Amino acid sequence: MPPHHVPLDFVFRSRSKEEKAPAAQAPVTDSKQPRDPQAPKGRPTPKRAMAQSQRRSVTNTPTTRKEAAKRQRDERRAQMAKQREALASGDERYLPARDKGPVRKFARDFVDSRFCIAEFFLPLAVIILVLSMVRVPQLQNIALLLWLFVIVLIVVDSVATAFRLKKRLAERFPNESKKGAVAYALMRTLQMRRLRLPKPQVKRGERP
Repeated sequence: MPPHHVPLDFVFRSRSKEEKAPAAQAPVTDSKQPRDPQAPKGRPTPKRAMAQSQRRSVTNTPTTRKEAAKRQRDERRAQMAKQREALASGDERYLPARDKGPVRKFARDFVDSRFCIAEFFLPLAVIILVLSMVRVPQLQNIALLLWLFVIVLIVVDSVATAFRLKKRLAERFPNESKKGAVAYALMRTLQMRRLRLPKPQVKRGERP
């Protein structure tokens, strides 16, 4: 029986279809990089924002020692200006470290709310000094006695103030460190009220 012959055009047509099939099945890739879903519309992606912030930080970095020193001086002046404003207004955010905290604020208010003999020390000292310079024995003796009397009054009043303040601090702040608060308050009593820094925030007689 003669062999069955397959038409040549059918063989070539089948092979051409098989070669084109893989190309048709290959996934189409987008040449553009997909947009970051975390980046808001119209804003740079996180990577681009990071690159921009890095460029800004590099731009703001001083290039010379002189420029770095100038920038430090400017920052120090700005910080000192904020502290001066805080000392006048009582803003806790910019107060010096020795004045910060609720314990120190209570100590200041406790002192500012009462009369302290120690705050009159400077004017009394000037008066006593003038009396002692007058060449009259009686006035010089009076100045000496007055000086001793003032010193005793200041010591007694300071001891009483320290005792009361320590008791109030223990009641008000049982779980906080009160180290140095009493000494801080006693140093404040030696200053005249109008010259105290931070400025008094309570009136005399007002309970802190």
